[in-house]
Amino acid sequence: MAMPQEAAAESILLREDRDGVATLTLNRPRQRNALSRDLMAALRAELDAIRDDRSVQVVVITAAGPAFCAGHDLKEVRENDGEPFFKALFEQCSELMMAINRLPQIVIAKVHAMATAAGCQLVAACDLAVAADSARFATPGVNIGLFCSTPMVAISRNVGRKKMMEMLVTGEPLDAATAEAAGLLNRVVPAEELDGAVAALAAAITSKSPLTLTIGKEAFYRQLEQPMDEAYAYASAVMTRNMLARDAREGIDAFIEKRAPVWKGE
Repeated sequence: MAMPQEAAAESILLREDRDGVATLTLNRPRQRNALSRDLMAALRAELDAIRDDRSVQVVVITAAGPAFCAGHDLKEVRENDGEPFFKALFEQCSELMMAINRLPQIVIAKVHAMATAAGCQLVAACDLAVAADSARFATPGVNIGLFCSTPMVAISRNVGRKKMMEMLVTGEPLDAATAEAAGLLNRVVPAEELDGAVAALAAAITSKSPLTLTIGKEAFYRQLEQPMDEAYAYASAVMTRNMLARDAREGIDAFIEKRAPVWKGE
């Protein structure tokens, strides 16, 4: 696969596959993993490649260096001043976040340190998020005269209104425990336990039927945006389709027969 110029030169995105888990590592540590256009393109390319890869059930997004992600690359922004660049930049970022949402596989953010602005948005866009207790989360655009309008789309679908507005208008960071209580994170662990916690969560997911997870992830996000009556009608149709799948029948038989199911992904 052809990689963007920056990615090819510096390996700004790393991928490792093991036991059904693809780990994608943001690798611009000197820039605190700021989302340059090249890095976003590289991440989107890997997600597109993973989409139809039946060997991958879980994607983990993590980062190298002292920060998880500092948001957009402000040096790149200032070097490319003008409406056409800004429009393309924010459209690219929005499409990346939606690609995570629409990926059939479950995506886990593994956050070891600070995630700000579009970096916090990246955490929120993932299906699940596990953080070290030393991690911090912020939407500090207001501090430089730039309201975090696109990050708030993903984050506000995780965090309640009052806490979200506080983050947006003050720019002050949340510690990991507060971010967990606010709904941004699934769990917080000591930094030295982060690798193990994410590995255990990924292993729990890979033990399930990949077909069921794909059906369920799509249904989860679609029903959230529907009125309740429409959501129930849609979910009922999804359940019917799911029940007709071979894996559902195998799972029920295995439960009745008190044995481990053998998933076929169909």
